[in-house]
Amino acid sequence: MSARDEILGRIRAALRDVPATETPADIAVDRPAPAAASPADVDTFVERVADYRARVVRCTPDELAAHIAAECTGRVLVPADLPTELWPAGAVPDHALPVTELDDVDAVLTTAALGIAETGTIVLDHDPGQGRRAATLVPDRHVCIVRADQVVPDVPSAIAKLDPTRPQTWISGPSATSDIELDRVEGVHGPRNLVVLLLG
Repeated sequence: MSARDEILGRIRAALRDVPATETPADIAVDRPAPAAASPADVDTFVERVADYRARVVRCTPDELAAHIAAECTGRVLVPADLPTELWPAGAVPDHALPVTELDDVDAVLTTAALGIAETGTIVLDHDPGQGRRAATLVPDRHVCIVRADQVVPDVPSAIAKLDPTRPQTWISGPSATSDIELDRVEGVHGPRNLVVLLLG
């Protein structure tokens, strides 16, 4: 008998009493209602996003169009289902553009599902207005509209609000990486510039 046969024999012997299939119990998990964000949480969100070297512009609904125009210059990719009143000049609607064409736009403009104060993270669940994942990762600049009422205090509150069956993209600042000497390089895995237009 070879060593291989001996090892497999021991495994088979150990598994002899184990049923061929086991169905795990479907156990309901009580999730607390997500906590509402306070004005202090919104301020924390702004600070944490800025800590990542992203830029935050606080604005009112009346100021939003002017800030979009200022931040979104050149060819700007917009999700085709983003309300047209938010489209900047030079808007390129994304009708499943190939990645090679995504690389030719100057920026992407999206909305967000929510923002997390504790971590300064923006979460996209790719609902209308948020675009597809590739569209938010390929262009060099991402301008994202987040309403103040979408900010939650912490990650558990975010998870409680998000639909686990939807695709999600969690963004904590512009894309960056560091080598062993901690030399930071931005734009390696996604947009080099992130601008958050915080509405409200």
